[in-house]
Amino acid sequence: MLKQIDFLQEYNKSTKRDYVARVTGFDKAECAAKAKQWGYDYWDGERQYGFGGYKYDGRWLPLAKKIAGHYGLKAGDRVLDVGCGKGFLLYEFTRAVPGLEVAGLDISAYGIEHAKEEVKPFLKVGHARSLPFPDKSFDFVFSNTTLHNLPPQDLYPAIQEIERVGRRDKYICVESWRNEREKANLLYWQLTCESFYSVEGWRWWYEHCGYTGDYGFIYFE
Repeated sequence: MLKQIDFLQEYNKSTKRDYVARVTGFDKAECAAKAKQWGYDYWDGERQYGFGGYKYDGRWLPLAKKIAGHYGLKAGDRVLDVGCGKGFLLYEFTRAVPGLEVAGLDISAYGIEHAKEEVKPFLKVGHARSLPFPDKSFDFVFSNTTLHNLPPQDLYPAIQEIERVGRRDKYICVESWRNEREKANLLYWQLTCESFYSVEGWRWWYEHCGYTGDYGFIYFE
């Protein structure tokens, strides 16, 4: 049964954002075009193009411990991160539960090239719509703020692929909104989103695709 668990919202709320400046201070179309190249500008360039410098600082370890505890992950379990970026959260899972077997996939060759060295050998460049893994090959599959970057024609197979490769627990987190203010803030702030849906809209997608895992959201309050 689908269950909503918002693991990540407390981390999202800790970031201060000037939503209006995002669209009045810069050429938003140019910034989005650069961001969608998934290269240096997106990860380590100026803030208007993406992260503004995505460096490892250990902030994700408490989150990894919380998720690992919730799903009862143990040594020997296999974990997949769909949209792993530089592998920081995946690395924290290996710290939270020593002995985990991890794998990650991301569309960004730059992200994989500059990934955390400890997990870099286990990461691949690829697309979420076609995961290069056998059926039911992971005990836990998660995707953190990635699937909203896919258009509907890719979103449908990507959700089904997460379902296919997971043999036990699954968790998907995306950007969404609960009211018009959060919807407007998301539209102001986003650079790479292709799928804009309310909480109810995302729930429809999961049910329509036959997804059986858990899901969560981050909101731009």
